[in-house]
Amino acid sequence: MTTDTGSTDTGSTGTGGTLDLDKLYAARLHAARVRPYLATALFALHVVESRLVPTMGVDRHWRCYVSPAFVARTPVEELAGVWVHEVSHLLRDHHGRSERVARQRGLTGPAERLRMNIAADCEINDDVYGDGLARPEDAVYPQSLQLPEGELMEDYLRQFRLGPRTQLLSWLDCGSGADGLDREWDLCPDGAHGLSEQEQDAVRFRVAQGITARPGSTPKGWRRWAEEAFHPPQPWRELLGAAVRSAASGSGAGEDYSYGRPARRSAGLPGVVLPSLRRRPPRVSVVIDTSGSVSDAELGSALLEVAAIGRAVGGRRDLVTVLSCDAAARVAHPLCRAEGIPLVGGGGTDLRTGFAQALRSQPQPDVIVALTDGQTPWPSTRPPCRTVVGLFPKRATDSWNDPDYVPDAPPEWARVVTIGSSPGAR
Repeated sequence: MTTDTGSTDTGSTGTGGTLDLDKLYAARLHAARVRPYLATALFALHVVESRLVPTMGVDRHWRCYVSPAFVARTPVEELAGVWVHEVSHLLRDHHGRSERVARQRGLTGPAERLRMNIAADCEINDDVYGDGLARPEDAVYPQSLQLPEGELMEDYLRQFRLGPRTQLLSWLDCGSGADGLDREWDLCPDGAHGLSEQEQDAVRFRVAQGITARPGSTPKGWRRWAEEAFHPPQPWRELLGAAVRSAASGSGAGEDYSYGRPARRSAGLPGVVLPSLRRRPPRVSVVIDTSGSVSDAELGSALLEVAAIGRAVGGRRDLVTVLSCDAAARVAHPLCRAEGIPLVGGGGTDLRTGFAQALRSQPQPDVIVALTDGQTPWPSTRPPCRTVVGLFPKRATDSWNDPDYVPDAPPEWARVVTIGSSPGAR
């Protein structure tokens, strides 16, 4: 793994003072002392001096571009917070997530990238400052935009637009590592001291290990991130792809118009911009097996999958409902925060009641996702929508009641994947 050895590269030309490396590295050391679980990531960043970057910014290759003037005028305690802030963007893959959101929602241009940077800052800043790190006066928080705390970048993007509350944030620029848009000061991908994807994954794994080793001393957002690092959810956008295509081709599927991506007919009408028809993502009903044979760890994995499903439908929580089911189906809950969903049960298992409850909901789902250990009877007929079954891995204790018990295999009409492994299909 490449780590910073104290040298810098000149990323731009121009006049100005020399970068105060002693002060910058003292701030990094302070950051590592007060956030020891982030030390591996902090020391994996390679410093690049640049007079083009406004303050400090990162690229997707884990290079940190630093303005000498910014370091000179900023106290060490505040610089330590900036170190943690910038490396948080990289650990949480904000550049990759921003690129995916931009493709999914048709977001283009610097203004939308600024909005992504603001949304990413709202996600991480609650976990950055305090407890030894000074809070800058101009730091962006959800409260300053009248947004709820504890949500993800994708959620915040749907809840605000650039306007009066954000006009003072036009200076904000954490670099391409925060929003995926290349900057003029970025070195080329093969430039000095960039981390490979394998090295980046190794850094994330080490940080996740540090967080899980001392969970009581880390913020909730970082604990959630570490859980996903160790148990990566399924790629639900790919798994729901057929349902997305089916929903898009159905009647009424394209009822939403947007000027974010002008219609192709606009080319034939000079001076007139027509909105394009936007296809909605599928409605998803998630049925979670809460019977006595499902462990707490498996229920925790199920909630991670629910959060990933919410992201796969573009953050549209109104399109996802969740039912807990043992021998009886419970109330269908709209998706809010995955960790806030009540999972009630503990008796026997019969997911047929969950399927029936999901199909009674209005409007009906385009896809049903069942998360279960598989010890359940299945519906005898194929539901009138697509079905994905997520199976928890079989444990050695699964058959402790009856060593000869073999559960029914999921039906042939269901797409089957194993939770906690790469997706498979039948």
